[in-house]
Amino acid sequence: MIAWLGRTLTGVVSTFVESAEELRIHRTRVLLSLIGVAVAVFALTTVLGAAAVAQQALDESNERGSGRPAMLSASLFTPSGEPVDADAANAAWRSAAERHEIGYESRVAYGTLSAQFVDGLSNVDSTVVDVDYGVMHRTAMQEGQWFVDGDEQRFAPALVVNRPFWEKLGSPPLATHPTVELRGADGPVTAVVVGVVRTSDYETYPRSFALADSVDRFGLVPEAYLAFGYEAWVPIDAAEELAIRLTAELTAALPGTEASVNRQDYLSWGGGDPLLVLKLVVAGVAVVILLLGALGLVTISLVTVKYRIREIGIRRSFGATSGRVFFSVLMESVVGTAVAGGIGVALAIVAVKSPLFEQLVGQGMVEDFPPFPLDAALIGIASSVLVGALAGLLPAVTAVRVRVIDAIRF
Repeated sequence: MIAWLGRTLTGVVSTFVESAEELRIHRTRVLLSLIGVAVAVFALTTVLGAAAVAQQALDESNERGSGRPAMLSASLFTPSGEPVDADAANAAWRSAAERHEIGYESRVAYGTLSAQFVDGLSNVDSTVVDVDYGVMHRTAMQEGQWFVDGDEQRFAPALVVNRPFWEKLGSPPLATHPTVELRGADGPVTAVVVGVVRTSDYETYPRSFALADSVDRFGLVPEAYLAFGYEAWVPIDAAEELAIRLTAELTAALPGTEASVNRQDYLSWGGGDPLLVLKLVVAGVAVVILLLGALGLVTISLVTVKYRIREIGIRRSFGATSGRVFFSVLMESVVGTAVAGGIGVALAIVAVKSPLFEQLVGQGMVEDFPPFPLDAALIGIASSVLVGALAGLLPAVTAVRVRVIDAIRF
């Protein structure tokens, strides 16, 4: 057994050594076909790596809108249509959140703030939230910071605004604690801008975020226009059961009120991969390039085998088996394409992880860039080895059929 393993290992190693040597000798002939393989592997691996970045950008964009998975959304209403008692609803929600040890939860409402800008008084759409909302919705900051615990106790309410709002103030440095005058229930209220959220270039209207407690304390939005909903970020595997329990507990805690608790994050929407068509198109182009590279490699390998008839015949006369000749010729193609594939994968990693590429694909909206996907690198290497095996099969069969007499006649 040991002797057999030794012979087998020696045969495998010598086959690789012979293949590498033949590639070195015939490098000029093989180089052009391997360039095509390297380019194809680079394209295939790059699109898979870029898809991971694009998927992350899409996921983060969805999380900013609908929240991180799993995000539960609770709404309260009365069958008669009368307003729900806000204080009782808030107390019932907080009690349920504490009972189920929900780490991140927030009230959410939408209203309009009256802000005094240089060009006059403007109504600004505002999202009224609690501190946890920023983490729950992966709110990305361009300047300053999101709300922190204690901001609801400020004598001047804190605001987080978008870039158009900030620009209407003259884009002042946030270190100077810029202020804006708001219209409260009891008169003007001076608010302090503590952060600017990152937004796309397509958002041109001013928008703001305000803490629910501050809005209530200063009367920034009339209560008649505020209808609070509630959100909770919970583990995905517990979301369904929690939704059922919260629905029952909120309904029981608020007589005459009905509760509805459902998931709202993007993973609950269903549907297929929105990037699937792009992935398939680019992958298809890469496969065509791989096949063209394989065709060129087959042609060159066949020509090389014909030039090596004397060499192969002499090796056969000295006892080289058909299997040894077959794998020697086959491995020349496999080793060459594997090296080309490795180069293509390395270039793809450099390209995808470059700051310029991440900025181009992420558009400045991706916070957590994913590492280069291991499966993309493995697919690139595996495809190059497969192409090499397919391209070397026919030349290897041709080499096996060479007879010793052919070497004498050549």
